[in-house]
Amino acid sequence: MTQINRRLSSLFGRTPLVTFVLIPVAAVACELVLRGGTLAFDPWGVPLLAWGYTQYRLVGRFRTTHGGGGPGIDVPPTRIVAEGPYRFTRNPMYLGHLIFMLGLAVTLHSFVALAILLLRAVWFDRRVRADEARLAQRFGTPYIDYMRRVKRWVPGVA
Repeated sequence: MTQINRRLSSLFGRTPLVTFVLIPVAAVACELVLRGGTLAFDPWGVPLLAWGYTQYRLVGRFRTTHGGGGPGIDVPPTRIVAEGPYRFTRNPMYLGHLIFMLGLAVTLHSFVALAILLLRAVWFDRRVRADEARLAQRFGTPYIDYMRRVKRWVPGVA
């Protein structure tokens, strides 16, 4: 792989860049094409956009502060984080991504953004399962106990 390919792969492989920049740009571009140069705008989606992005940022700081490591799984935590938002869901950062994308679909009245949300939800679920396997191997029984107590995505649902 050439140096340029590695850099592009590293850049486009960054989940926050994809969710918070590339997907909105792609959704807006698709909607402009599909709607003949106009966009629908529903302000009811804006709080979801803000909530999702804010949740991602704040929970990322919380996880790094309380668990060590980096904000992503590339630099795994050194401790299990089971307090704060992590006492309700095992994946509040990823959930922030999904809430943001729901906000995008609502704001733009976009079936394209909704389809992207559904595809990304499947992608995130697969990623989470792999992350959880690595964390269970790293932390053993304490992490497995945490997994039994706290839902993967939404408290009381899944």
